[in-house]
Amino acid sequence: MATALKEMMGKQISVITCDGRNIVGQLRGYDQVTNVILDECHERVFSLDAGVEQVVLGLYIIRGAPRRARIRRRDNIAVIGEVDIELDAQTDFSELRADALKPVTHT
Repeated sequence: MATALKEMMGKQISVITCDGRNIVGQLRGYDQVTNVILDECHERVFSLDAGVEQVVLGLYIIRGAPRRARIRRRDNIAVIGEVDIELDAQTDFSELRADALKPVTHT
């Protein structure tokens, strides 16, 4: 994971948390347990009734893996990926409709 994050430093990334939030911003830092620091970030809130709401968050820290495997936090990172800036700029989020993501469940 550290190698992949190192290659994404300074780039626009999207993080999906275990509670279903989608947070997009510039990767500024990370640590050994995959806590990440995002700058100039916003949360994309999806809805079937309206376009995607983009809530400005600014500088933001998202928790990575918990220190003890028994602890499962809903705000931990589930997925990290690099954003295609050109495709993202072409997307009209005010017209996009989608169900909100459901939280990750552990069985």
